Amino acid sequence: MALVAAIVVLLLQLCDLSLALNQEGLYLLEAKKGLADPSNAFSNWNPRDSTPCSWNGVSCSSSSPDAAVTGVDLTNFGVAGPFPASLCRLTNLAFLSLSWNYINSSLTDSALAPCAALAHLDLSQNLLVGRLPDALAALPSLTYLDLTGNNFTGAIPPSFGRFPRIESLSLVANLLISTIPDFLGNLTTLRQLNLSYNPFAPGVIPSALGNLSSLEVLWLAGCGLIGDLPPALGRLTRLTDLDLSNNALSGRIPESFANLSSVVQIELYNNSLSGPIPPGFGKLKSLLRVDASMNRLEGPLPDDIFDAPLLESVHFYSNRITGSIPADISRSTSLVEIRLFANRLNGSLPADLGKNSPLMLLDLSDNMLSGEIPANICDRVGLEQLLLIDNMFSGALPEGLGRCRTLTRVRLRNNQLSGEVPAGFWGLPHLWLLELRGNSFSGEISPVISGGANLSKILIDDNKFSGSIPSEIGALSKLYEFSASNNQLTGSLPASLSNLGELGQLDLHNNSLSGELLQGIQSWKKLSELNLADNAFTGSITPELGDLPVLNYLDLSGNLLTGEIPIQLQNLKLNEFNLSNNDLSGALPPLFAREAYRNSFLGNPGLCRDLTGLCPVSQGRRYHRGFVWLLRSIFITASLIFVIGVAWFLYRYQKYKKAKLGTDKSKWTLTSFHKLGFSEYEILDCLDEDNVIGSGGSGKVYKAVLSNGETVAVKKLWGTSKKDVENVNQSTDDGFEAEVATLGKIRHKNIVKLWCCCSHRDCKLLVYEYMPNGSLGDLLHSNKGGLLDWSARYKIALDAAEGLSYLHHDCMPPIVHRDVKSNNILLDGEYGAKVADFGVAKSVEMIGKGPKSMSVIAGSCGYIAPEYAYTLRVNEKSDIYSFGVVVLELVTGKLPVDPEFGEKDLVKWVSSTLEQKGMEHIIDPKLDLRHRDEISKVLGIGLLCTSSLPINRPSMRRVVKMLQEVSAENKPKTEKTDGKLSPYYCEEGSDYGSVV
Repeated sequence: MALVAAIVVLLLQLCDLSLALNQEGLYLLEAKKGLADPSNAFSNWNPRDSTPCSWNGVSCSSSSPDAAVTGVDLTNFGVAGPFPASLCRLTNLAFLSLSWNYINSSLTDSALAPCAALAHLDLSQNLLVGRLPDALAALPSLTYLDLTGNNFTGAIPPSFGRFPRIESLSLVANLLISTIPDFLGNLTTLRQLNLSYNPFAPGVIPSALGNLSSLEVLWLAGCGLIGDLPPALGRLTRLTDLDLSNNALSGRIPESFANLSSVVQIELYNNSLSGPIPPGFGKLKSLLRVDASMNRLEGPLPDDIFDAPLLESVHFYSNRITGSIPADISRSTSLVEIRLFANRLNGSLPADLGKNSPLMLLDLSDNMLSGEIPANICDRVGLEQLLLIDNMFSGALPEGLGRCRTLTRVRLRNNQLSGEVPAGFWGLPHLWLLELRGNSFSGEISPVISGGANLSKILIDDNKFSGSIPSEIGALSKLYEFSASNNQLTGSLPASLSNLGELGQLDLHNNSLSGELLQGIQSWKKLSELNLADNAFTGSITPELGDLPVLNYLDLSGNLLTGEIPIQLQNLKLNEFNLSNNDLSGALPPLFAREAYRNSFLGNPGLCRDLTGLCPVSQGRRYHRGFVWLLRSIFITASLIFVIGVAWFLYRYQKYKKAKLGTDKSKWTLTSFHKLGFSEYEILDCLDEDNVIGSGGSGKVYKAVLSNGETVAVKKLWGTSKKDVENVNQSTDDGFEAEVATLGKIRHKNIVKLWCCCSHRDCKLLVYEYMPNGSLGDLLHSNKGGLLDWSARYKIALDAAEGLSYLHHDCMPPIVHRDVKSNNILLDGEYGAKVADFGVAKSVEMIGKGPKSMSVIAGSCGYIAPEYAYTLRVNEKSDIYSFGVVVLELVTGKLPVDPEFGEKDLVKWVSSTLEQKGMEHIIDPKLDLRHRDEISKVLGIGLLCTSSLPINRPSMRRVVKMLQEVSAENKPKTEKTDGKLSPYYCEEGSDYGSVV
């Protein structure tokens, strides 16, 4: 009886619930049932309520007597699962947003067809797959559709040319193919069209888009567009925003663009446009920004270019523009940013530049400009960045710059500037980068420098500065690099320098500094480079230098140092070590008493006993004259044989080297992607086995120290046999060149910079920037892994994620790395991470292989995504899996494959150990468990990235967002505004206009 009573009570409760909640609430509960809700976002969806109108994300009509549901907004709820079709059974639903979730599977026509009242549909930033459904275009009330950031495939269907009322259509960052169709020109109600960053096949911009008379926004960035800009676009008189960047458009900018009377922003950067900039932009009354950088535009700037009354930003950098800057620029009252670097501009700047306009950024680097810097450049007291690198400016710095308190970056390298620097200039409160190197400045460093609280880099090499270094420099708590070599500085090092806890590089070589080396330098925990060569320092070398944890460059040569070499210096892992030409004495520390270190101690007579050749041979004993003659004869004969042998060896070696590198250096082809301070001949001369620093699947890597002091890494791609080379067709060669050209265009702070490519027959050389701290894998899994605390590892993960996100989402076509691993994540002097070796594996496969050859295995053991075993194909999802393995390495400190795992790899070991023993058995014991919460969240991201099903892995853009959300101190570096994704472009990593 008790059981029967309980059943009756339960049935009554269920009956009450069904009576309590209306039908629309039941539809919503059905939708909830099909979605995973890890963050408990549906916590107040209470089935006991009579209506769902108070539930999170639900809105109802106040005018309707039954309070009908009119809107469902689940944006960023973190829910996962298929599209909840039951939502379309809400007959009054006009607004539906499921953006920034994990909605997966495909959209079906049957699921969408009932949404007859739907006017606003936002499914952006999810994991939807399959083709675009025809049912979307059949929704009679739909005016807004946003499917950005999913994985839709196939072509845009013809049905999308028949939307009855559509006003905003956004299909950004999917996997759509074919070309942009003409039938989109039939959507005369359209106000916004955004198709950016899809892998469309190369195609032209349909002229039919000129029929969209209501269009206000046209975004076609990164769509594989080729051919000329259609003049028909000039008919879009209501257009406010035109973005055609990151394509391969060619030809001229149509003069009809001057008819875009409502346009606010024109973005044409990173194409192959040529010819002159057409006149007429000056009459565009609403124009705020024009960006046609990274093209092949030539000829002078039109006289009226700066006449647009509201114009704030002008970007024409990296073109071939000639002539002088129009004088009209000084009359503009609205200019905020001017970026004209890397052109062929000449002449002087208008004297009144900056007097009338609120300039914040002026970058005219890498031109042939001359004359003086305008005295009024900061009259409006808003100038933040002044970048005039590599020009011919002369004269003194304007006094007004000493009062320009808003300045944050000043780069005047390699000009002909002279005179004393205004005293106030040294102490500007917001200035963090001061670069004056390569000029003729004189005078002293002012004690006012103590006011420069934000100074991080002071680069004043190659000038005529004199006097002593002021003790006030010790107040610069954020100073990371102080480089003042090749000047005329005198006096001793101020003791206050030892207070600089952030100091990473100190280079004062070739001055007239004196006194003893600093003591009490324990705070220099971040110092990686110390160069005090060619001064007049006296006294002994402080043993404290050996306790600096990251010091890898030490040069104290050419001084008057005495005493013994401290044994503590053996603790350092040095890439550069030079104590020559001092007066050191005593025994060498055991580690240094080797032939490999001989050149580090030349010219120290007191060190003769440990290594031969350090000093002149002493005159010791006298020998019998005949015996000496005999020895001399034997020596001469042996020397002659030795010389002949060496000559023969060198002849054969040079013959072999020429055979490998090409007999005639002049036949080498150099393709540069940045302004170079070296030639291909210097690179070739450094390809010695002594300079090899690594060898991988795609080639051997050399460290090359060049005559200008720069260090680069040279990758010599594995060659092929002569027979193979003869079988390589022209398309293969062109494919390699196209691949490398693509890599050379990449500009991002988390991608290793490709300086240039050298090629000759079957030999290919890639010249990269040199990363002093090596690879993450080598550091993390060595005895120096303890240097990477949690904050460093978190930053490395975020840096690498941003680099991969750029390759996947902001490059067109997207670049799949194919071999993401900790050894391909390199670390700069500040342990910032940069992704390396992307695309090279694909390029190497092309050398010596016919078009029918099978691809080599893509990836490295332990990092290869499981689906590769049955598909033999790699894509962005494969990279995401490999990145997840790197994240697990950072958390655990373990290798991706290790005997302790048995038959498992790191991913399986982490999953099983986490389930059986808990997280404390996974975290690297070197890490501080005070960060346990952050470590746990990052571990979760790593496990999500290594999901066995590719569809469950988030995109790299999503990974970046999740990592940024882990710590409140890490703010996002990109923003999403009005549905538009803003890619990184040339400025990152460039010497000109870049963040250093």
